Amino acid sequence: MEIKELQERVDAWIREYGVRYFSELTNMAVLTEEVGELARVMARKYGDQSFKAGEKEDIAEELADILWVVTCLANQTGVDLTQAIEASFAKKTARDRERHKNNSKLRVEH
Repeated sequence: MEIKELQERVDAWIREYGVRYFSELTNMAVLTEEVGELARVMARKYGDQSFKAGEKEDIAEELADILWVVTCLANQTGVDLTQAIEASFAKKTARDRERHKNNSKLRVEH
C-alpha cells in the first residue's frame, strides 16, 4: 500500500465508521497512549520486565495503531505524508550523509 492510499483509506474509514475525526488534541493524547503501549511491550520483550499474565506481546499491532493515529493527525492537519517523508529523507541525507559512517560508536565489532 502506498502512503497516499493509506491516508485515503483511513479517511474513508473515519467517515464511514468513525463518524468524524477526534480532535487534534485528543488524537495527540491517543498517539501518546499508543506509544506507551509499544513501550510496555518493548520493555517486557527486550528489557528487564516480564509479561504479566494475559498480556499480549504484539509489536506489529502496536506499531500499526501508532501509524493509524499518525495518519489521522496528518489527514486532519492537511499533511501529505508522502511529501513529508520525501522531505525528511532529503534533510537526513544532507545532514547525516557521513555522520553515522564516521561515528565510532556504530562500528560493527567482529
